[in-house]
Amino acid sequence: MNDGSLPRPISRLLLAQFFGAFNDNAWKMIVAFLAIKSATSGLLPGSAEYEGISQIQTTFTFVVFTLPMMLFSIPAGLLTDRISKTRVIIYMKALEVILMGLATVSLIYPHYVSPLLILALMGVQSALFSPAKYGILPELLPHDKLSKGNGALEMWTFVAIIAGTASGGLLLDLAGVNIWMTGAFLAMLAIAGLAASTGIPHVPAARSEGGFADTLKGSFRAIAADRVIWLAVLGSCLFWAIASMLGQDILVYAKNLTRDLPNSDTMSGLPLAFYGLGVGLGSVWAGRISGRLVEYGLIPLGATGVGFFTLLFGLLAPGYYATLAIMTALGIASGLIVVPLNAILQWRSPAERRGGIIALANVFIFAAIITGSLGAAALSLAGLSPLGILVFASIITTAGMLWAIYLLPDFLIRLIFVIVTHTFYRLTISGGEKIPIEGGALLVPNHVSFIDGFLVMASTDRQVRFIVDEIYYNHRLLHPFMKAMHAIPVSATGGIKMILRALRDAGNFIDQGDLVCIFAEGQVTRTGLMLPFRRGLEKIVRGRTAPIIPVNLDRVWGSIYSRSGGRFLTKLPETYPYPITVTFGDPLPSDTTAHQIRIAVQELATRAWEQRKTEFRPLHHYFIRRMRTRPWRTAFADSSGRVLRRLPALVSAVAMSRALNPLWKDETHIGILMPPTIAAALVNVATAMAGKVSVNLNFTAGKSGMTSALKQSGISSIITSREFIEKAALELPEQVRLIYLEDLIASIGTITRVGAMFASIMLPITLLEKFCGTINSLTVDSTATIIFSSGSTV
Repeated sequence: MNDGSLPRPISRLLLAQFFGAFNDNAWKMIVAFLAIKSATSGLLPGSAEYEGISQIQTTFTFVVFTLPMMLFSIPAGLLTDRISKTRVIIYMKALEVILMGLATVSLIYPHYVSPLLILALMGVQSALFSPAKYGILPELLPHDKLSKGNGALEMWTFVAIIAGTASGGLLLDLAGVNIWMTGAFLAMLAIAGLAASTGIPHVPAARSEGGFADTLKGSFRAIAADRVIWLAVLGSCLFWAIASMLGQDILVYAKNLTRDLPNSDTMSGLPLAFYGLGVGLGSVWAGRISGRLVEYGLIPLGATGVGFFTLLFGLLAPGYYATLAIMTALGIASGLIVVPLNAILQWRSPAERRGGIIALANVFIFAAIITGSLGAAALSLAGLSPLGILVFASIITTAGMLWAIYLLPDFLIRLIFVIVTHTFYRLTISGGEKIPIEGGALLVPNHVSFIDGFLVMASTDRQVRFIVDEIYYNHRLLHPFMKAMHAIPVSATGGIKMILRALRDAGNFIDQGDLVCIFAEGQVTRTGLMLPFRRGLEKIVRGRTAPIIPVNLDRVWGSIYSRSGGRFLTKLPETYPYPITVTFGDPLPSDTTAHQIRIAVQELATRAWEQRKTEFRPLHHYFIRRMRTRPWRTAFADSSGRVLRRLPALVSAVAMSRALNPLWKDETHIGILMPPTIAAALVNVATAMAGKVSVNLNFTAGKSGMTSALKQSGISSIITSREFIEKAALELPEQVRLIYLEDLIASIGTITRVGAMFASIMLPITLLEKFCGTINSLTVDSTATIIFSSGSTV
């Protein structure tokens, strides 16, 4: 599953959930519309009395559906923990088939079987189904795919909400007087959901003992003991209370907008459908942003969006189509909240209590939903219009947003940095599972650029405390961010006591279960090579059992924030987004020395290079690309004073290769006997472009030395210069063909030069190689060149 895709059996769960959520929302809308139509018969649409009765009927319908979900959530948790979640899902889908059959009967004989009763029973079925569908995800998916799995589940859930909410009124309009057909259609979908559920993999029961009281007490203790879970539950309650208030208020508002339109029931349900569309899009986006992580920072970001768009709605009093647009944006912001909240509950909950915790959380959430519905009705009775209720909701949401930012400022800041990092860089994370899910650890990466901390943050969903220089910590612009990120300041000039205090603080944070990161080189490398590691890191973990996690940041050298080129921020990236690999190594014991940790980081660098070797190209490919970039710049210069620019250098190499092609057709290794000049460099490049290996001979080795080199490399031809041989008075080996550069250049005619110019500019590299006579192209593993040196070559 390295491609980031989800296991195929998850699709069965998604289908089962889709059909269930569709039926829930379609039936709820059908019942709500029938209730409003019955209660407002004879009233003038748009009047205050009409809006008030519509609000009350909608509230009553929503409460009838939600109240059983709250009451039966705890039994659902017990059922989910004590019985296989797979079996629970199948049983509940079978119950849904029965209820949809009864729904059809209730539309034919409403005096014998009440549609409201069926709606209440659907709430019971949903309550029993919910902990199983969410609780089974961590048992089917590894942690690094949990956010993506939740994103997919929420997306398909809200796609179903879209379709169900929009279809409730549509089905009524299409059925006309034969409204029983709407129930029959939902019954067929329930059968399809039951069929899909049979393909979900079987999982064992979480535990085999403990009754109702034990489930309730154990779940509450588990929630209260983990601050993150408790905050997630509170956040979920606030969100769903606002969503419930908005949902029924928008329904009444849309009903008033569409009172003069044909098929008004269909049009009235579309704003909620567009909200569901937005939530689906937001959920997918949240899953992609999170990747293999659980992004807490999405919660305050989404809350900001919900508060803004709700206030915008209330102030603008938009028309119908503007309402659809704002509802979509509101849904996207909501999706950013839902995915991380669900992932937190699933991830942080103990496996043996997961069903009970989710069920108890559902009790609080459904109570909040009922509160939101009743609140909308109460505000309506108090005289607030639908738009006034929206403004009130925006005030509550803004307060919740400020509360979320107050509680999670570090996660919001971290998320902003992560988004920026992923925008400009393409991160490949390897070995992320080596970081412990909980408990303290010391991260030790190499230090290549000024954004290394952001890269580490973007590679784990756990909060990381960085040890930073006091100069940066106390900088007036950076200090608020450093403080919010809980950085640990250290002063290199404050004396040994201040350094030891910072190291002691870092160790204490590790004891508290935090991740601490130290850049052990002490400064950003100026050469691209790793500096020695300072031994202060040994003091942090001395006497502790927490592991040391070596980290390698690969390909960061060359980015605009590194000192490649002498200074940072002085160059543009060669590619966008710039590729970077972050590799985490196996945990090392706390008594590992700084030197051993440095070796581990170097080994990770080698592993990262091997993993990306397939991205490399032969050397002459880089030459071609560079010569085509800014072709007017200087490419070569030698001691004779001659200077050659990039494009003419490429054209000359191509022309040489074309001219040499008939002469070395059946050879693989070509000898080159020339001084270090521009001509010698071009011959080396021409040789590689033709798919051959250049062998640079040492003319100071004498005849016997060159003869030995020829035998070792299997050379039958040497490219050299007649003028050079005469001036150096060289004695060459016998039985070898000499190709003189002067003769070669003289043989290159105008047609060859023009063809070389065209090929150099227009042809892709693979076709350019064939133009140069390549039969078997060189690869990154091929021999690039062989050099017989006297020992002075560097």
